[in-house]
Amino acid sequence: MKKWIGRLVGTIVLVAIVGLGLFFAIGPAQIEKGMNTVTDPGPYTVSDRAEALHKTLIVADLHSDSLLWNRDLLTYGDYGHVDVPRLQTGNVAIQAFTAVTKSPRGQNFDSNTGDTDNITLLAMMQRWPKATWSSLKERALYQAEKLHEVQARSNGGLSIIKTQKDLAAFLKRREDNPDLVSGFLGIEGAHPLEGDLANVDVLFDAGYRMFGITHFFDNELGGSAHGVSKAGLTDFGRDVVTRMEELEIMVDVAHSSPAVVDDILAMATRPVLLSHGGVKGTCDNVRNLSDDHLRGIARTGGVIGIAFFPTATCGEGVRDIAKAIRYTADLVGVDHVALGSDYDGSVSVPFDISGIAKITEALIEFDFNDEEIGQIMGGNVARLLSEALPKG
Repeated sequence: MKKWIGRLVGTIVLVAIVGLGLFFAIGPAQIEKGMNTVTDPGPYTVSDRAEALHKTLIVADLHSDSLLWNRDLLTYGDYGHVDVPRLQTGNVAIQAFTAVTKSPRGQNFDSNTGDTDNITLLAMMQRWPKATWSSLKERALYQAEKLHEVQARSNGGLSIIKTQKDLAAFLKRREDNPDLVSGFLGIEGAHPLEGDLANVDVLFDAGYRMFGITHFFDNELGGSAHGVSKAGLTDFGRDVVTRMEELEIMVDVAHSSPAVVDDILAMATRPVLLSHGGVKGTCDNVRNLSDDHLRGIARTGGVIGIAFFPTATCGEGVRDIAKAIRYTADLVGVDHVALGSDYDGSVSVPFDISGIAKITEALIEFDFNDEEIGQIMGGNVARLLSEALPKG
C-alpha cells in the first residue's frame, strides 16, 4: 500500500511539473495571441499606385510593445504585430520599441490605481531574470538588453539608433539595401525611474531616447489620463523633464493627463511628441488629445503619432486611421503628423506591420499628395530624430 501511495504521489508530482512546464512554455504565447490581434491577418494587397509609392518611402512607426513578449523578433511570426521580417515586408525603416514595465489589473480608460500589476506574473511566466520580478527599472533594462541582443544576432539587419550620427549612417546604408531596419528605444511611462532622478541617466545609458511620463496610472511624475488624480506634473516630474531635455531624450505625452500635457508644453524647450494616441476631433475620449494640445505639440516642432486601435480612432478600419490623420494635418499642418500604431500593445488592429502600405493607399484616397504622404508615413519622424537625438 505504501509503495502504491508513493507511486501515486510521484505521478501527481510529475504531472504537476510537466503541467507547470507547459504553462510556462505555452501560456505566454496563448496570452499574446488573445491580446495582440488583427482584423485582417493578411496577406495584404494594395493598388499598383500605392505599392509603387510605398516602395519609395521612408516609413516609420512611433510605438510598438514587442519587447514585452517572448517572440523571436528575427523570425517571421504568425501572431502578434511586429518582427524584423514583417518590418522588411512592410518597407519600414524606423520602428520605436517601447518598454512596458507595469500595467494595472482590470485596466480601463477612465480610472486606475497603481496598486496592482499584470507584468509581474508575465515576467515570471516568460522566465525573465529574477531581478525583473520586483523592479520596474530592471524590467526596462532587460527589455533594452533584449533589443541589443536582437541587433547582435541580425547580421546587420537591425540597427539601434541612439544618435543623429547613427540615424544618418543607417539611412545612407539603406539607400543600397532597402531591407535594413532600424529601431530606437522608448519607455511607456517613467515609473521605471523608481522615484530616483539619477535613473534618467541610467536608462539613457541603456539606450532609451524617448520617455512617456505616465501610463495607465498616476506615478511619481504626475497624473495619468487614466489615473485617479488627473493632476499635473509633480516637482519630481518637472525635474525629470528638465533632465530629459538636458540629455536630449524626447518627451512623450501619450497617456498623460491634460494637466501634465499643459505643464510639459509650458516648460518645453525642445520638440514634444505623442508616440501613440488619437485626437478628440474625430474620437472624443479621455485618452485622446484636444485641438489645443495638438497645436501646442506642433508649436514645439514635435509630431503626433496616430494610433491604429479602435479607441484611438473610434473605428476598426484603415479609413478611420486616415480620417484622424486628415483631421490632424488640416489642424496643425502635415509636418506634424506621424504613425504611432501601438502594435503589440494588447490591442486589436486592422493589419500587422507587414500591411502598413494600407495606410499609404488610404492617404491617397484622402487626397494627400505624394510628398505629404512621404512626410506622414515616416519623413516627419526621420526629421524629428535628426533634430532631437543627441548628435553622437
